[in-house]
Amino acid sequence: MTETVSSVATPRGRSTGQDHPAVRGRTGAAGLALGALGVVFGDIGTSPLYAMQTVFSIDNGAVSPTAGDVYGVISLIFWSVLIVVTIKYVTFMLRADNDGEGGVMALAALVRSALTGRASTFAIGLGVLGAALFYGDSLITPAISVLSAVEGVEVVRPELAEAVLPIGAVILAALFVVQRGGTERVGRLFGPVMAIWFVVLAVLGLPHIVEHPDVLAGLSPTYIVTFIADHPYTAFIAMGAVVLSITGAEALYADMGHFGRRPIRMAWFSAVFPALIINYLGQGALVLHDPSAVSSPFYLLAPGWARIPLIVLATAATVIASQAVISGAYSVSLQAMRLGYLPRLTVRHTSARESGQIYVPAVNWLLFGGVLILVATFRSSSSLATAYGLAVTGTLLISTTLFLLHARHTWQWAWWKVVGLGVLFGVVELLYFGANIIKIESGGWLPLLVAVVVVVTMTTWQSGRRVITKRRTSLEGSLPEFLDELDGVTRVPGMAVFPHPTNETAPLALRANVEFNHVLHERVVIVSLVSVDVPHIPREERVTVDDLEHSHDGVVHVSARFGFQDRQNVPDVLRQAVELAPELEGADPDSAMYYISRLMIERGDAPGLPRWRKRLFVALAHNAASPAGSFKLPVARTVVMGSTLEL
Repeated sequence: MTETVSSVATPRGRSTGQDHPAVRGRTGAAGLALGALGVVFGDIGTSPLYAMQTVFSIDNGAVSPTAGDVYGVISLIFWSVLIVVTIKYVTFMLRADNDGEGGVMALAALVRSALTGRASTFAIGLGVLGAALFYGDSLITPAISVLSAVEGVEVVRPELAEAVLPIGAVILAALFVVQRGGTERVGRLFGPVMAIWFVVLAVLGLPHIVEHPDVLAGLSPTYIVTFIADHPYTAFIAMGAVVLSITGAEALYADMGHFGRRPIRMAWFSAVFPALIINYLGQGALVLHDPSAVSSPFYLLAPGWARIPLIVLATAATVIASQAVISGAYSVSLQAMRLGYLPRLTVRHTSARESGQIYVPAVNWLLFGGVLILVATFRSSSSLATAYGLAVTGTLLISTTLFLLHARHTWQWAWWKVVGLGVLFGVVELLYFGANIIKIESGGWLPLLVAVVVVVTMTTWQSGRRVITKRRTSLEGSLPEFLDELDGVTRVPGMAVFPHPTNETAPLALRANVEFNHVLHERVVIVSLVSVDVPHIPREERVTVDDLEHSHDGVVHVSARFGFQDRQNVPDVLRQAVELAPELEGADPDSAMYYISRLMIERGDAPGLPRWRKRLFVALAHNAASPAGSFKLPVARTVVMGSTLEL
C-alpha cells in the first residue's frame, strides 16, 4: 500500500480549470438542457411508473381510490415536488457549488473548509453518511426502475408474469456489462430519448385531465389537511410511498458539474416539472374514474394499442435512470477515495474529452451482485418500494443540514433565514423520514444495512490510515538527515522519481535503492500529490517546486495539488516540473524511472484499532489497486519496492 495522496482543507477554488466539464464544452444552454434531461432527470423522471401504484398498494390498500384520498395523494405529490425539488434543490441547493460541482460529498468538503474542530469533523461525517446512503440508492434504483418498466408486460399479457424477473435480470446484466466500454456514445442518445419520454408523460396524462378536470382541485394544499385530519394514520402511511415521487432529486445537485446550474433549471421548469405533474394528475383522474386502475395506473393511462411501445420506451428510460445512478456511484467512490475514506481503486477514464466519465470495476461488480440479489429477493417493484424511502429521506435530511451550515458559515446568512428554510425543508423531510422508519421491518432495513457497511468501511480505512501513517513516518525517518548521509554515494545517469506524501520523511523506495544498490541517480524528484477539498485545480496552478532544507545536489521536491475530480497523472506533473525547476533543466521526462514504495500491511498487536477493524483494514489494503495505474505511470519504467508493516 502506498500513501501518496493526502487531503487538506482549502478555500473553494475557481471553476476555470481546463478539466471542468461545465466550462469545457461549447454547447449552448439549450443543448446542455437536453443533455441534462438524459442524465440528471432519469431517476425522478421514471418515478411515475411506480409512485402512484405503490401509494394505493401500500399496507394492503390502506389508501383507497376515493375522491378524498386521491385528492390528498395528488396534493401531497404536487407540494412535495414543489417544496423539495423546485424550491430546495433547483432554487437554493444549486447555488451551493464546490468549484462548480455538487453532491453530498462535494458539499461536505466545502462546508468542512469553512469550519474548524468538531464542527468540521461533523460536516465530513455527514458527507460520509450521505455517500453511504447513496450507495443504498444505487442498489435499489436499477432494480426497482427496470422491474417497474418490465412489469408492464403483465398489463398487456398477464400470462407472461413469470417472465418479468428473467427479462429484468437480462436487462440489468447487459447494463452492467457495457459499463466497461464507457457510455459516451450511448449517452448521446440519452437526452433525445428522455425528451420523448417527458413528452409522452404529458401526452398520457393530459386527455384524462381534460376528461375529468375536477382532479385539478387536488393541487390545493387544503386537501392535504383534510386527508390528514380524516385519516391521520393512513396519511402517514401514504407519505412513506409519496416520497417515491421525489426520488432522484439529489441528482439535480450531484450532476451540476456536468451541465451547470442554468441548463438544469431550464430543463426542470420547461419540461420535467410540468410533464411530471400532468402525468400524476392524469393518473389521479384515471383512478377516480376507474378505481380498478390502481393495479397499474401508469400503463392504463395509455390505450391498448400503445402499451407495448410504451413498455419499450419505459424500459429505455429506466435503463437511463439506472445509468445515471451507477455513474453517480463511480463519482462518489472517486471522491471518497481522494478524500481518504476508501482505498485506492482502479479507475478507468472512458472518455478522452469528459473527465467525469469514469468506470470503477470494483464498484460496478459489487453493485451488479447487490442488484441481482435484490431482484431475486424482493421479486417486484412494489416490494422494493418499501426499501426505497429511507435512503432517499436520509439523504434529503443530510443535504439540508449541510446546506444550512454552508449558508450560515460561508454565505453569512442571518439566523432568521437559516431557521426559516430549516423549518420549511426540515419539517417536510422529517415527516417523510418518520413515515419510512416504520417500513424498516418490511424492507427498509436494506439501505440502513448498506449504509452501516459503507460507513464502517470508510471510517475503518480513515482510522487505519492515520495509524499506519504514524508508524510509517517513524520507519521512513527524516529526509534532511537522510540527504546529509548521501555524501560519497555513487551517482548514476538519469532521473529517478519517487511518489511520496511529504517532503519531511525519506521515501522507503529511495532508502532501499541507496542501501541495496549503493547508487543515487543524478536527478532525484520526490513528488507529493495532495488532494484538496475542491473538485478541480487548473493545470497552470497545480505544480510547485519546493526548496528542500539541507538540500542535496540534484534532489528536488515537487508538490502537485489535485481536486477530487481531477486525473492524477504523475508523468504530466514531472513534465511541468522540468519546465519550472532550474535543477531539472535538460532532463528528459520520457526516460525517467519511477520507484514506488509499497507497504504490505500485516495484522499485529499495535494499539489503535480493535482486532476486527484491523482485519478489515488489512483486507482492504491487500485489495487496493496498484498506484502505478492510478498515477498513470509507465509500466516499463516503474519499479515497486516493498516493505512490511504490522498494524
